[in-house]
Amino acid sequence: MTFLLRPVGILYLSSGLLVIAQFGGDVSPRMNQVFLTPSHMVNRNVGLKVEGSSFTLDGSPFLIIAGTIHYFRVPREYWRDRLLKLKACGFNTLTTHIPWNLHEPRKGWFYFTANLDFMTFIAMASEVGLWVILCPGPYIGSDLDLGGLPSWLLRDPKMKLRTTYRGFTKAVNLYFDKIIPKIVQLQYGKGGPIIALQVENEYGSYHQDRRYMSYIKKALITRGIKVFLMTADNGDELKRGHLKRVLSTVHMKHIKKETYDTLLSIQGRSPILMMVYTASSLDGWGTSPHSVDSHLLMRDVREMFNASFSLNFYMFHGGTNFGFMGGSASLDHYLPMITSYDYGALLTENGEHTPEYLAYQEFFSSSLGIPKPPHRDSIPMAIYKSVVTAYYMSLWDVMPYLEEPISSVKPICMEKLSVNQGNGQSSGYILYETVVTTSGLLTTKGHVQDRGQVFLDEEFLGVLDHSTSQLTIPRKMVYQNNPTLRILVENQGRLAYGQDINKERKGLIGDIYLNNFPLRKFKIYSLDMKTQFLQRDLPNIWKPALFKHRGPAFFLGILRMGNYPRDTFIKMEGWTKGVIFINGRNLGRYWNIGPQETLYLPGPWLHPGSNEIIVFEEFKPGLEIHFTNISHLGWYRWKS
Repeated sequence: MTFLLRPVGILYLSSGLLVIAQFGGDVSPRMNQVFLTPSHMVNRNVGLKVEGSSFTLDGSPFLIIAGTIHYFRVPREYWRDRLLKLKACGFNTLTTHIPWNLHEPRKGWFYFTANLDFMTFIAMASEVGLWVILCPGPYIGSDLDLGGLPSWLLRDPKMKLRTTYRGFTKAVNLYFDKIIPKIVQLQYGKGGPIIALQVENEYGSYHQDRRYMSYIKKALITRGIKVFLMTADNGDELKRGHLKRVLSTVHMKHIKKETYDTLLSIQGRSPILMMVYTASSLDGWGTSPHSVDSHLLMRDVREMFNASFSLNFYMFHGGTNFGFMGGSASLDHYLPMITSYDYGALLTENGEHTPEYLAYQEFFSSSLGIPKPPHRDSIPMAIYKSVVTAYYMSLWDVMPYLEEPISSVKPICMEKLSVNQGNGQSSGYILYETVVTTSGLLTTKGHVQDRGQVFLDEEFLGVLDHSTSQLTIPRKMVYQNNPTLRILVENQGRLAYGQDINKERKGLIGDIYLNNFPLRKFKIYSLDMKTQFLQRDLPNIWKPALFKHRGPAFFLGILRMGNYPRDTFIKMEGWTKGVIFINGRNLGRYWNIGPQETLYLPGPWLHPGSNEIIVFEEFKPGLEIHFTNISHLGWYRWKS
């Protein structure tokens, strides 16, 4: 039975976050709106549709209760566990995004296996009884490096991302030619679980080209996309991100009465979908962690359900920014994101239930009549014996065995290096060397992106970054010979949002000056820290770590265990800043400025017997690597 929301007045949410204009009538969610699952649908005809102020799925009233999980932030071995927990909590729909930069890290080189096998992830969602809303991009945001766009696009100096600029659309067309056929066969009409697709992401806040959203819509439809289409924007940007005959959905933040007036004006009476109902927001290195008022969240959800609003909980399960996946934000200053993507979600980074998970499960069960399945057991955690890093080799020891450096009169940014089959360098570190003949003031004029450690030969001078633009080279250090100036630059993550993403080049993006004269004749080393970088053939140049070596260096330790490896957390107490690799896998960054103090190590990435741990420490190491079964992400997680 279809119900309609009749305009009878104004409903104010007590939280003050929402002001809902002109909705009323029969607003209590019906049970059959929630219980429709992929297994119930034998004859599939019309799919998800709008009927007045409601959604229908094949003609039956349907309320979307969605949660976001990113397959690429969760070990593949745990996909089913996380999906089952989404279903068990009372959600009926999975939302997930497809990161272009991970699937096509080099132009024309596509990866859809292992942890990037999104087709298996979506099929698995169907198997556990979940519908799917898919966000294929090309831009997805999601706090990823460059919002999920591949860095090789930036090799074009005229590149205009997220526009109909030919260089961008040509790349998008080739990418869509590869991934859309995989999506088509998973659509609702073909027996798959995908009931809706989001067209791009939050384009109203970017809006550099009026033709762009229409181009993306056409690119999807002409390749066989037939399911329900939607856009997503915050309340202030709805009109600029809207497409004709495409449903506009909204974000929880920046919602006010005018938001609903705008929705009514651009698409008439329609269902309300909170496409991004945000549990928290990203945490950055060196900042206080965000907290969430769980009581306020529950109150919002109760009132949204009383008004028959659909919602998508971002994130239901955040997971981890493994490797160099995370991006950065530009608020009042540059803010690189921490490795954990816990995000204050209903499941913790390692998949544990939170008290809030149980509260939402109880709410869905009591209010919507959703039966609670048996409680799933927690995945066992382990505290392993501390590992001593018995050997090390400095970065300077390794350099003679690296690939030949690139010689250049001027500095070259990461993206334009002639490496990676002509695709440039995407992430990691880059080392610049040049000989200096005088002392004085070294200045950057903002050309170090993002953090550069400066050395004279092997002597550390200081750090140049977004907040420090000059250093002094002492006279005594260049008096007798002409030393080599070395600048080790770390890419801490490209901007994930905003109109400045077009400017996002990393490394040295312009000249570096000594006494106001630009330095010349550089040797440039690509240190991308990929698996191939770590596994290159080297002579046995490991040295016993008998003392705390200062300066950038690799440290080696062996973690030994029995036949059944378990999840754990690594605690880098006593270490300064760097990256950890387990059996060749990049777990991500650590940094003693916090707030994150532990890194998640999934059990499936370990194996019985010996496990190789390599730490690239930038400055000052600890003596041991510690393990714990408790995550430490800051002072608090939820505010109750």
